[in-house]
Amino acid sequence: MQSSLTLSVSSHTSLTIPRSSHAFEPSSKPINLRFCGLRREALGFSSLRQSSDSHRVRLASSARGRRVFVSAASVSNNGSPPKSFDYDLLIIGAGVGGHGAALHAVEKGLKTAIVEGDVVGGTCVNRGCVPSKALLAVSGRMRELQNEHHLKALGLQVSAAGYDRQGVADHANNLASKIRGNLTNSMKALGVDILTGFGTILGPQKVKVGSDKVVTAKNIIIATGSVPFVPKGIEVDGKTVITSDHALKLEFVPDWIAIVGSGYIGLEFSDVYTALGSEVTFIEALDQLMPGFDPEIGKLAQRVLINPRKIDYHTGVFATKITPAKDGKPVMIELIDAKTKEPKDTLEVDAALIATGRAPFTQGLGLESVNVETQRGFVPVDERMRVIDASGNLVPHLYCIGDANGKMMLAHAASAQGISVVEQVTGRDHVLNHLSIPAACFTHPEISMVGLTEPQAREKAEKEGFEISIAKTSFKANTKALAENEGEGLAKLIYRPDSGEILGVHIFGLHAADLIHEASNAIALGTRIQDIKLAVHAHPTLSEVLDELFKSAKVQAHASSPVSEPIAV
Repeated sequence: MQSSLTLSVSSHTSLTIPRSSHAFEPSSKPINLRFCGLRREALGFSSLRQSSDSHRVRLASSARGRRVFVSAASVSNNGSPPKSFDYDLLIIGAGVGGHGAALHAVEKGLKTAIVEGDVVGGTCVNRGCVPSKALLAVSGRMRELQNEHHLKALGLQVSAAGYDRQGVADHANNLASKIRGNLTNSMKALGVDILTGFGTILGPQKVKVGSDKVVTAKNIIIATGSVPFVPKGIEVDGKTVITSDHALKLEFVPDWIAIVGSGYIGLEFSDVYTALGSEVTFIEALDQLMPGFDPEIGKLAQRVLINPRKIDYHTGVFATKITPAKDGKPVMIELIDAKTKEPKDTLEVDAALIATGRAPFTQGLGLESVNVETQRGFVPVDERMRVIDASGNLVPHLYCIGDANGKMMLAHAASAQGISVVEQVTGRDHVLNHLSIPAACFTHPEISMVGLTEPQAREKAEKEGFEISIAKTSFKANTKALAENEGEGLAKLIYRPDSGEILGVHIFGLHAADLIHEASNAIALGTRIQDIKLAVHAHPTLSEVLDELFKSAKVQAHASSPVSEPIAV
């Protein structure tokens, strides 16, 4: 019987599983294996196995041969894992998460295949991050050209700016097509087999692709992503009542559009639509707009991104019924009070965008064949992305990453989780620190964040018995921001003054999405403020916003690592 190379952390430790009352007791310690950087194909090796009676690893030599699309495994053998495998790693879903895992697996020498039932690139490339950034690039240019005061301050004169709707839509579509092609070509060039069809788990280490093809793999990663979440009572017709999937096609620009939800998706589309001339009404169930952001950053963002623009809003209300426009009648939206459930208002608008988040795409995966029950649609996993069954036990050789597990519904988080899984199946134990993963909203100006918000940090500090401090710096003190006439912005640092630990960083301002990575990498690497204060930043650059932020923090501890002796050059 084969055993996993990376099954647990200790033999007597019970771990609590997020979103589940189950706990499990791992049965063996992880084995740390080290592999050279050579591709396995160059050495003529195709499979990696661990002997059941020894920790020594033996490599079985075999020619890779031509591309394998389907094995001869019988569907009737679903109860037990196969003795040999078509692949070392099979990934169900070719989005950003699956792509990142596949490329890292090839780098580690694993024979890899990826299953895609739709198109390579998943939501991010085809219906999310990528085309939305194309639209936001247009809205950013439009805002610059329409801002006479801003242009006059720079000594510029520009005639009235206009746009071609189809040209804008084509830009978004062409970008998605280009990135999709790049992802496909990168996997093919590295020897990843792309299997077309819907992937269904038949049993341990066995997946059906399409209607009747069966593939076996030593390890399987579920990376099926998510779809737009549409609440009950909302009728989506794809024309006047739409989701982000439809909005990215930009088939028309309505005079007045209601956006249900004021999170990342809603904010970004409000930026696009108002730049192109639409009036926007936000409908938010909570008492304040932008509920997922740090409250102080949210208030500043509202003052800049919402109040001066053609945007109004209703907070503390639910849209219980939305009816598409038809027979000459507008889109009808019925609102009720979120607390009392009493009728509040009825809106008549030209269009409605449903931006209420996303739901995991996990139906039809065959999870019941391995005794796995989803929780609100999400596949339950532990901190190593290992799938947990209905009894609270780990499912051997089965992992789930990205939106499908619900830990952090961001494309780059999915990729990071996939890379973490590959590290584990190749013998190196790895746990991803999700608090080090940044997020960004690509409005104009941008919003970015990493780690805890101030309320979250204060709650943690009270619970664990330590103090927190806050440091802030303004973009108005930054030379590069002033040169761009873009001084509106704030950077905020939440930290422990006793140790210099960075708990959270939040930025609102020019290129905030690019600036956040210094903070996220510091958290990921465990760098303390007293050390990062010594870093040098080029002048004049926007990066000095972070430099000043860290330098303004008052840390009690001294530098935790010695500075190297200067070298004469």
